[in-house]
Amino acid sequence: MKILVDSSIWIGYFNKGHYPNLEYYIYNDLVVVNDIILAELIPYISHVGKFDVVDALETIDKLKLNINWSEIISFQKMNLKNGVNKVGIPDLIILQQSIQNNYSLWSNDKHFQLMQKYVNLKLFVDVN
Repeated sequence: MKILVDSSIWIGYFNKGHYPNLEYYIYNDLVVVNDIILAELIPYISHVGKFDVVDALETIDKLKLNINWSEIISFQKMNLKNGVNKVGIPDLIILQQSIQNNYSLWSNDKHFQLMQKYVNLKLFVDVN
C-alpha cells in the first residue's frame, strides 16, 4: 500500500505537529509525493529557511506525472454535473495520479472527499 500525501497533511505535520504517524509511514517506505505537491510546499519552506525539511521532502519517492488531459476534463465535467465546484487543475491531477497508480490519497481537502463519491478514489484515513 502506497500513500500519496497531499500538501494539506504535510502542512499540518510541519506547522502544527499533527499526524505523528506520518513518520511511521515514511520510515516504512509507504509515502510518495509528486512535483505538484512539492511545488506547493518547497518555496515557502525554503523561504523560512528550513532547508533540512526541504532535503527530507526531496528524499521521499516521487511519482512521475503522467497527465491524461482527457481524463482531467472528464473529472471536471463530472464535478460540475454533481455540484462539486472550484476544484483546481492541480487537485484534478493529484486525483488522476492516485487513481492511475492505485494509491491511497491522504488529504484534508474537502474536494477529494466530495469527488470520492463519483470516482474510484481511495482516501487514506490515519487511525491514530
